[in-house]
Amino acid sequence: MFLDKLANVEKRFIELESSLGNPDIINDRELFSNYAKELSSLREIVEKYREYKLAEKGITEAAALLKDEGMREMAEEEIKRLEKKKQTLVSELEILLIPKDPLDDKNIILEVRAGTGGEEAALFAGELLRMYLRYAERKGWKTEIIDANDTGLGGYKEAIVNILGKGAYSRLKFESGIHRVQRVPKTESSGRVHTSAASVAVLPEVEDVDIHIDEKDVTFEAFRAGGAGGQNVNKVSSAVRVVHLPTGTVVECREERSQLQNRVKAMKLLRSRIYEVEEEKRRKDRESSRRVMVGSGDRSEKIRTYNFPQNRLTDHRIGFTVHQLDQVLDGNLDELIDALSTADRAAKLANAS
Repeated sequence: MFLDKLANVEKRFIELESSLGNPDIINDRELFSNYAKELSSLREIVEKYREYKLAEKGITEAAALLKDEGMREMAEEEIKRLEKKKQTLVSELEILLIPKDPLDDKNIILEVRAGTGGEEAALFAGELLRMYLRYAERKGWKTEIIDANDTGLGGYKEAIVNILGKGAYSRLKFESGIHRVQRVPKTESSGRVHTSAASVAVLPEVEDVDIHIDEKDVTFEAFRAGGAGGQNVNKVSSAVRVVHLPTGTVVECREERSQLQNRVKAMKLLRSRIYEVEEEKRRKDRESSRRVMVGSGDRSEKIRTYNFPQNRLTDHRIGFTVHQLDQVLDGNLDELIDALSTADRAAKLANAS
């Protein structure tokens, strides 16, 4: 079955290569572009498959030399080397055959909210926000604050950020859920460890072509932004509140000085929120299979604990623990994200077999 799939992929690849030389297809820009994209998406699989076939051929040829006393040792070494290479190629091909998440290359909208724990939870939410901003900086991604409600003490009740960069969703999509912190607050005189929490939601940034919002279904309201922001805050109604009437979804944006800029950002957030509602419906339909995979998108799922006294981070979904919490909070997330991605691929492979 596995080899049949690969043979079909190679057959399609050869068909596409041939088609791209057809004048009728060359003259049809859209069709040519679609074929070229499909060809590109299949190239790595086909190259690995051809390596696999060469390894198999090499094993067959080496096996024929085993009867020759003078060549036996060399043939055995060659078979051993090629069998190892074949195993590696099979693992790589299994991963490549997993259907790609169509959202993986999307930009994201990241929402961080303080949960139970008062000011301590708000401080933790602020630390999570800075962690993701540092990670984005390390990746060379651009970040834009859509809305933020800070406490004035370094914490945030809520912060919403647009992160723009290729692969942002693929790297951060498993961050949605409840993040729990255990530490001694600065205000705690007895040295007792407190537990508080913050929630994170990662939404793919979607365009109007992904989810259309009819103008008649939306109301806009301008208001004066609160908090810091200079003279503009108190004199100009630049902040925007948008309500999507069919779903009752409400979003606000107050970070920009221009009402138009806030309106554009608010609509971007609204599209992503409504898309997430639709995605949640689809997610529930496949809930039975999702249970064995890494959770993504469920904001109520307790996914991780940050233990400051032990400098330890534990992701409860995959049992991953690292004793470098300080480095993780400084934006060194790749080891954790790689572990989550690997576990997700393994679960998908198990489900497909």
